[in-house]
Amino acid sequence: MFEAINQQISGVLGPFGMIIILGVLGVVMVLITVALMLNQPEDPLEKLKRDAKAPRGGKDGAQAKLRQKDGNAQLEKFSTFLEPKDTQELSQKQLELRQAGYQSRDAVRIFYFAQMALGILGLIIGVVYTNVINEVEMSTQKTIMWTLGPGAIGYWLPKYWIARRVAARKEEIEQGFPDALDMMLVCVEAGQSLDQCINRVAKELRASYAALSDEFEVVSQEMKAGKDKVTVLNDMGTRCGVQDVSSFVTVLIQSAAFGTSIADALRVYAAEMRDKRVMRAEEAANKLPTKMTLATMMLTVPPLLVILVGPSAMGIAKLGEMSGPGQ
Repeated sequence: MFEAINQQISGVLGPFGMIIILGVLGVVMVLITVALMLNQPEDPLEKLKRDAKAPRGGKDGAQAKLRQKDGNAQLEKFSTFLEPKDTQELSQKQLELRQAGYQSRDAVRIFYFAQMALGILGLIIGVVYTNVINEVEMSTQKTIMWTLGPGAIGYWLPKYWIARRVAARKEEIEQGFPDALDMMLVCVEAGQSLDQCINRVAKELRASYAALSDEFEVVSQEMKAGKDKVTVLNDMGTRCGVQDVSSFVTVLIQSAAFGTSIADALRVYAAEMRDKRVMRAEEAANKLPTKMTLATMMLTVPPLLVILVGPSAMGIAKLGEMSGPGQ
């Protein structure tokens, strides 16, 4: 009986008919599970807390209630599935997302939700393409590749995006850090404290280096909240993930520990960062001739070969055609 059913399914959907049916059933079960989880009753204690915090009365009260409403309440229901069980893995993922510029407490959940949603969407697109859109008969290897390939691409796309964001943000911080040190030196020499200096630099860098400004803003807010200064600076070095910032944090901590002048430390370190930026620019300039040589060879040698060798090749071919029939 099972063989007869399998033959009927293969006759309608092809040799992978059973796999397609199992995949569709899996997707349907996932969607049903998601729908059931969305319809879960709300925790009464959470409802009481929300009602107690919500303002009452009038149009202003309704608007304030909308503003205070948790926009990610749906993701809270999926926290068991959208967050790693391992605390170390969760902390590592939070650090990676913060280095990419995503400071929200729901960033991890949104990341894993994006992976799951894009993976399922890509799988559906692959199944539809191989069984509905494509009319050319494909081999088994191509069918598997075109069916599972879009799902794999959708699953890995958020990771690729985060990696690009982290690299771009680190580069932006490296470029703007020497200017930030110069501003800090000016503020310190003008008589401002370190807290005021960081707050002022965060405001001044907003237009040119937003990523570095965000990091200084976080440091300023944490210091205002009463957090230990050493811990705040160490957290900044860890969040940025840039060696220059980590060295700067070490300089500030040692200066505070040994009682030396912060202005002197900033002056020396700012000069070093400026020299380092000049060295990076010179390194990039020295790489240009090699890159231009490769591009020049790729873009000029083939046309030259066509211009120089093409007429001779055509002449030889015509001579061969003319002498061939006569002989």
